[in-house]
Amino acid sequence: MTRTARRTRRTFQVAGVSIAALLALSACSSSDDSSATTKSDTSSSASPKLSGSITVFAAASLKESFTTLKADFEKAHPGTTVNFSFGGSDTLAAQITSGAPADVFAAASAKTMAIVTDKKDTATAPATFVRNQLEIATLPGNPDKISSLKDLTRSSLKVVLCDKTVPCGAAAQKALDASKLKLTPVSYEEDVKSALNKVVLKEADAAVVYKTDVKAAGSKVDGVEFPESASAINDYPIALLKNAPNLAVAKAFVALVQSAEGQQVLNRAGFLKP
Repeated sequence: MTRTARRTRRTFQVAGVSIAALLALSACSSSDDSSATTKSDTSSSASPKLSGSITVFAAASLKESFTTLKADFEKAHPGTTVNFSFGGSDTLAAQITSGAPADVFAAASAKTMAIVTDKKDTATAPATFVRNQLEIATLPGNPDKISSLKDLTRSSLKVVLCDKTVPCGAAAQKALDASKLKLTPVSYEEDVKSALNKVVLKEADAAVVYKTDVKAAGSKVDGVEFPESASAINDYPIALLKNAPNLAVAKAFVALVQSAEGQQVLNRAGFLKP
């Protein structure tokens, strides 16, 4: 072998060693970066464990759906408790603005939510999460053959409405006004469940309530749809409240209500999509 050939071979050997060393260093660096990235990803994806209780003020018509969501939420987050105060949205709004401690407010109309926002008692802007439509609840089997909103004006019928200050009562009045109908109920009730209960107990022949309440009552009442209800659909807004005692859990519950899972529960109950 010539001296030139030996020199060339030695050059290639040195170069090979250098390349191998560089490759090894690169692999180590890549491995370290990957490890660091993995640790970073794991760290960023880890969320603090939720614990403690919250109080949710919610429209009476949400009782069945929110009770289902409570069970789902508490199962997904052991150590949390969701407490409810259900009632007429106007009454709940008044309690909140008077200082009642609560974390979340879910109202049956934008108007009643405005009572709270006008006092700057919300921590977030209200967001509509479902809508609801009216229906006539009759005695089982509909013995009075009620088929329209106009039928409720018959003097022989005992009809119950929600109070006009309550979202279901305001919506019923809007439908009656649009139809140019006058109706004098035997009573005005403080919330939609109270109105429905009059029919369930056979203390009234019919009540104008929400579709969701008729559905929740099952065989205890029959439901009669009427076209005028389309002009009186209520939006349901939800918001976190100012000075919420447990903001983290409150945020997580609102997120569940607005999630695909929450919407599925609400839609099954008869609520309309927002």
